[in-house]
Amino acid sequence: MSAMRRDIGAAALGEARLWLGTPYRHQASLRGVGCDCLGLLRGVWRGLYGTEPEAVPPYTGAWAESAAPGSDPLTEAASRHLVPVPGSLADAVPRAGDVLLFAFRRHLPARHCALATGDGAMIHAHDGAAVTEVALTRWWRRHLTGVFRFPDSASGGRGHAELDLQPGGGEHRDQRVDGEQVDLAAHQV
Repeated sequence: MSAMRRDIGAAALGEARLWLGTPYRHQASLRGVGCDCLGLLRGVWRGLYGTEPEAVPPYTGAWAESAAPGSDPLTEAASRHLVPVPGSLADAVPRAGDVLLFAFRRHLPARHCALATGDGAMIHAHDGAAVTEVALTRWWRRHLTGVFRFPDSASGGRGHAELDLQPGGGEHRDQRVDGEQVDLAAHQV
């Protein structure tokens, strides 16, 4: 493994740890104010690369259950912007900063994401709680549908964006939280 790859994983984990304690807020992505699991991943991306790779459309809490047959929007987006980790999911040993995708029913698409800490744990946001670090238990492993890594650059390794390896180095913008515009600069932690 290259030094750059290790640094990206460490930087992603450092970014994720900055979000610990952020309350759960559906569709939000503001560190210290609120986020959901995708909002956490979006915030880590912004911290690493500056801007998000694509706009996220509005989604409901049950979006995965209503996805078009044969589609898997979260996995498809991860495949566009992250690097898939090859190999069997049953044998997967996620490294620090790896993105983990989960489906809660075998016949449904992935609907939850988290970041691995590399020591048998993960950081995630879930309804009714704050961003927290929890054990990557057998239950979670059974529901794992994908493992991805952050690319060398925001362009997926094609060299169009420079990577800032310092946690918190990304550029942020105002966001909506529960329907209200929030100035992120006023809420930096």
